[in-house]
Amino acid sequence: MDTTFKLTQRKEKFCKLLFFFIMMIMLVHSNAQLTEESFAKAKTQCKNMLTNAKNPAQPPRTTRADGSLENSPNIYDWTSGFFAGNLWYTYEATKDETLKKSAIKFTEALDSLQWFTGHHDLGFMLSSSFGNGYRLTHNEKYKDVLVQGAKSLCTRFNPITGTIKSWNQRMSWDGKTMWHYPVIIDNMMNLELLFFASKVTGDTSFRHIAITHALTTMKNHIRPDYSTYHVVDYDTITGKVLHRETCQGYANNSTWARGQAWGIYGFTMVYKETGDKRFLEVAQHLADFYLNNPRLPKDKVPFWDFNVNEKGYTPQFHYVESKYTVIPRDVSAAAIVACALLDLSKISGKKGDSYRKNAVEIIQTLSSPEYSANVGTNNNFILKHSTGSLPHNMEIDKPLVYADYYYLEALLKYKQYNQTFLSLNKK
Repeated sequence: MDTTFKLTQRKEKFCKLLFFFIMMIMLVHSNAQLTEESFAKAKTQCKNMLTNAKNPAQPPRTTRADGSLENSPNIYDWTSGFFAGNLWYTYEATKDETLKKSAIKFTEALDSLQWFTGHHDLGFMLSSSFGNGYRLTHNEKYKDVLVQGAKSLCTRFNPITGTIKSWNQRMSWDGKTMWHYPVIIDNMMNLELLFFASKVTGDTSFRHIAITHALTTMKNHIRPDYSTYHVVDYDTITGKVLHRETCQGYANNSTWARGQAWGIYGFTMVYKETGDKRFLEVAQHLADFYLNNPRLPKDKVPFWDFNVNEKGYTPQFHYVESKYTVIPRDVSAAAIVACALLDLSKISGKKGDSYRKNAVEIIQTLSSPEYSANVGTNNNFILKHSTGSLPHNMEIDKPLVYADYYYLEALLKYKQYNQTFLSLNKK
C-alpha cells in the first residue's frame, strides 16, 4: 500500500509539472505573438512618421495642442536621439532595411552632439541613437562619437559634489530658489554612456565618475521609504546639499512618477555594470516602492505624480485641482519601469519572478487599445497618455517619443526572453 501511494504521489506531481510546463509554453507563444504584432504596428507607425519627419536635425517629439506634430527644436533638445532609437529598435525587430537607412540618417544628423557640454543629457541623446547604431552595425565612427560624448559629459563632473551637474545655474521652477548646482534623478540614465566609454577605451576614469555619481545620488536623492527627490542642489565649495526640491513633480516632498522610474532603471543598470550589491538593493527597493504603492492604479500605469492632491503635499506651482478631475497618467514612466523590471528579474533571485510578472503585465497593458494607438492615428506615435511636465503646462496627456522608445526597448527585451525560453526547451 505504501509503495502504491508513493507511486500515485509521483504521478500526480509529474502531471502537475507537465501541466505547468504546457501552460508556460502556451503563455510564451501567446506573448511572442503579442511582441510580433506590436512590432508590426510599430513598423507601420515609424514609416508613416517618416513621411512627416523631413528634417533629421528636428526629429519628432510630441503632439501640439492643435493636434499637429511637434518636432524637437534642434539637436540639443534632450529628446533628439529617441526617434533614431525607435528606428533602430524597430529595425532590429523587423529587419526592415528601410528603417535601418532612416535610422542612420537620423543618427548621423546628431554627430556634433559629441562636443556639446551645455547640459547633462548626452547619454539620452547619444546612447539612444549612436549607441544602438553601434550595437547593431559596429560602425567604428559611431564608437568614436560615443567616446567623445562621454568626454564632454565628464566636463560637468565636480569631484567636490561627487556628481555630474545636470543643469547650469537657474531659478527653481517656482521662482523662490536659486539652484547653483542642480542634479536631477534623471541623470542616472546618462551613466551608461560613461560605462561604455570605459569598456571600449580601457580608461577607468569614466567608470570612476559614473560610480561616484551613483553613490552620491544614492545618498542624497533617496528618502528613507525609497521614494525619490527630483532635484538636489549642491554647494560647490563644501559639497553639502543646499536644497531638495522638484521641477516636474507635484511638490518638493512628493514622488514624481517618471523620476522614480529613472531611479529604478538607472540603479539597475549601474549594478549590471559594477556588480556592487548596494546598487541592486537600492534598485529593488525603488521598484518595490513603485509596485506596492497604494496610489498605483491597477493597470500599473502611474499618475504623473504619486502624491497629487494628498494631504501634506503642497504644490509648488499654481495647481487648479478642478482642472484635473481625472489625474493625468504617465505612460512613459510605466514603459521605463517595464524595461528596468525585466533586467531586475534576471538578477534578483527569488524576487525575479515577481518583477518579470509585473513587467509583462505592464507591457500587455501598454499594448492594449487603451494605451496603444490605432495605426495611422496619434500623429503616428505608438503610445498615448503620457505627461511631459504638468507644472509647466507642457505635454499633458500627449504621446511622447521617449515613451515609445522605452516601450520598444521593453518589447525587445521581452521578445529575447521568450526566444531564450523556447530555445532552451527545444533542446
